[in-house]
Amino acid sequence: MTMINGDCESTPAPAYPFVAVTTQATGIHPSTGRLVSVDVLTFDEDGEIGEEYHAVLNPGSDPGPHHFHGLTHEEVAEGQRFSQVLKTLDRLLDDRTLVVHNAPRVWGFLVSEARRAMNAAARSNRSRGRGRGRGRRRRQRVGHVPKPVAIVDTLATARRQRIPLPDTRLGNLAAALGIDAPSPVATVERAQRPEHETSREINDLLIDVFFELRDRGDLAATTPDDLRADRFGLQRSHVRVDAMEAPRPHPNPGVHVPGKNLVRGMEVVVAPEVGMDPDRLIEACMKAELVYSEKLTRTTSVMVCNDTENLRGKAMHAVRKGIPLLTDAEFLDAVTRVQDRAGR
Repeated sequence: MTMINGDCESTPAPAYPFVAVTTQATGIHPSTGRLVSVDVLTFDEDGEIGEEYHAVLNPGSDPGPHHFHGLTHEEVAEGQRFSQVLKTLDRLLDDRTLVVHNAPRVWGFLVSEARRAMNAAARSNRSRGRGRGRGRRRRQRVGHVPKPVAIVDTLATARRQRIPLPDTRLGNLAAALGIDAPSPVATVERAQRPEHETSREINDLLIDVFFELRDRGDLAATTPDDLRADRFGLQRSHVRVDAMEAPRPHPNPGVHVPGKNLVRGMEVVVAPEVGMDPDRLIEACMKAELVYSEKLTRTTSVMVCNDTENLRGKAMHAVRKGIPLLTDAEFLDAVTRVQDRAGR
């Protein structure tokens, strides 16, 4: 993921060159969950809204509990299939800068649902093509995977700008930025509001957060061509997915001992709380013949994390397991002195 400053456009853009998207799903992974709603707002440099779009989606499967996404089973059952809304989403997202909170998940769901709809249409068209006579129905054309010119991730941007986030939800980020926003904490009152209202509220807030982050510094952005799905369906960089899928080059020598050199084969986890682009750290890890892992386990040798106080998430669990932490700068320095096991 690259950092960009100022205007996100790289090619001539529409009158409203940005599009904010908020989704609701049945789970956290596109490989196992399904979208049940999507909210879209196109906007310009002044924050003026162009088109507004909201759709409730029926995935044809159990939508899960109401509290997870705000929709009842009856509302989901009355929703549209993703194949019915994909062309509209293509028109709204193509050639615009897409703004989302947590791009691996949101973009992952959009890509997963688009490909699922396209594959179903292709199967149906092949089946129809095997028929004979003049009674064939028209071929289905459901649309394509949307083609934004760039994808800006407000969550990744906040991490690169070193904004403390004990809670990564958008409302908490807004509060950290000084933006007046409703609390992200679930309440009975909020649970009783219609999903289209709460999703639109989040999407409006997303636009405010985008502008505030852009005024403060660089934005974390990437392009669809630089991403692909990991085993959970999350859209991540090729660098990260390649590292996750790479074979282990050497046996794991165990936990890193602070003050000593890293050893080839050690297992490295990169926490979200780093100031550098994680891809830079992952590339350095692989070049030094270390092993990159997304998951923190007792076989982890070292974690890269810049936060040393008020630990949370992976970093907190690493310390509890006795796994040492290195800042991103310390790690890049350490990989220049990686040794073979025998030279430790």
